[in-house]
Amino acid sequence: MAAGSGRYVRYLLFAVFGLAVLFFISRSSIPFPDTAGLVNLNPSKEGSKAPDTVQDASPPPPEAPAEKAPPADERANATFVTLARNSDVWEIAKSIRQVEDRFNRNYHYDWVFLNDKPFDDTFKKTTTALVSGKTHYGLIPKNHWSYPDWIDQDKAKKVREDMGQRKIIYGDSVSYRHMCRYESGFFFRHPLMEQYDYYWRVEPSIDLYCDISFDPFKFMRDNKKKYSFVLSLYEYYETIPTLWDSVKKFMKEHPEHIAEDNSLSFLSDDGGKTYNKCHFWSNFEIGDLNWLRSDAYVDYFDSLDHDGGFFYERWGDAPVHSIAAALMLKRDEIHFFNEIGYYHVPFTHCPTGEQTRLDLKCHCNPNDNFDWKGYSCTARFFEMNNMDKPAGYEDEQE
Repeated sequence: MAAGSGRYVRYLLFAVFGLAVLFFISRSSIPFPDTAGLVNLNPSKEGSKAPDTVQDASPPPPEAPAEKAPPADERANATFVTLARNSDVWEIAKSIRQVEDRFNRNYHYDWVFLNDKPFDDTFKKTTTALVSGKTHYGLIPKNHWSYPDWIDQDKAKKVREDMGQRKIIYGDSVSYRHMCRYESGFFFRHPLMEQYDYYWRVEPSIDLYCDISFDPFKFMRDNKKKYSFVLSLYEYYETIPTLWDSVKKFMKEHPEHIAEDNSLSFLSDDGGKTYNKCHFWSNFEIGDLNWLRSDAYVDYFDSLDHDGGFFYERWGDAPVHSIAAALMLKRDEIHFFNEIGYYHVPFTHCPTGEQTRLDLKCHCNPNDNFDWKGYSCTARFFEMNNMDKPAGYEDEQE
C-alpha cells in the first residue's frame, strides 16, 4: 500500500511537470505584440471597455507657415471692390476663391463690398473667411441709388416699357440703371474707398484662368497707368443713342479736360463726329481712384448725369468709363493686360501666346479667346498705339 501510494504521488508529480512544460512551450510560440505604444492593453476588471486604438508613434507634420504679404512699401495702396447683393454670396464666393488662389493669397490686398441694402451675417462671414486681406462692408447712400430730382420718372417708366417690349437686354430694369449710374459716378466716392489709390473691380461668377505672377496694382503705380482692361467690344447702340451727343457737348464746354495725346481714334472713325461704339468691358477693370476723383472726371459724370441718359435710355458704366479714359488720359496711361486670363459670361480673354499660357498655368482654350474676333475692339487698340500684336494672334482670328 505504501509502495502504491508512492507510485501515485510520482505519477501526479510527472503529470504536473508535463503540463507545466506544455504551457511554457505553447506560451512561447504565440506572437504577442510588443506592448510599446499600446494604451490600456489590459483594462481594469471593473469595466468592459475595449482596448484603445494604437497611437501613431510618428510626430504630426508641421503646420505650413502662413504666407506673409509683401512689405507695405512693396505693395500699392489698393483694394478689390465689389458691388453685390446678399443673394450673390455664393457666386461672389466663387470669384473670391479664384482671385485668392491665382493672386491675392500672396499679397493680401483688402476687399471692399458695397450694397444698397445692409449685408447679412452669412455674406459677411463667408467672404471674410475667403479673403486674405481685410474686408470692409459699406452701405450705399440713398441719394446715390435713387432718381435725382431732375429726372421725370413717368418718362423714365415709359422708356423702360418700350425697351422691354423691344427685348433690349436689361431695358426694363430699374435696378440695372441704378447700378450703372452708381458704378459710373459714385463708387469711388464711398467713404470706405477714400483710403485707397487703386481699385480692381470683381464681379460675381467670374473665372481667372491663369496664375498672376506679378502685382497688377504695383504695375499700374510704377508705370503711371490709370486705367486697364482685358476685354473690349462694341456697345449695343439701342442702349446709348444720344450718349455721344452728350459727350460732344461736354468736350465743347470743357476743352481743358481733354488730353492732347488722347485715344479719340479708339472711339471714333471720323475725328469725333460719331461714336463707333467701342468700349472697354468694365466688369474687369483696374484703375486709378485719384483720376476718378479728379475735377475732370467728376465734371464729365455730372454733365452726363444731368442729361438723363442713365434713365431715359440705358447708358452703361462701360462706355461711360471708356469714353472718359480715352478722352482724358494720355494713350500710354491705358493698359491692356494680356497676361490675366479672364471670363465673364459670355466672353473669354485667354492670353495670346502658347508659352505665356504654359508659364502662367492657364487652363483656358485659346480658341475661345475673344480678343481678335470681329466684334472685339482690342485689335483697334493695338493699331491706334502702333503696338505689335502678341505672337500667335493670327491663329485666334475668325
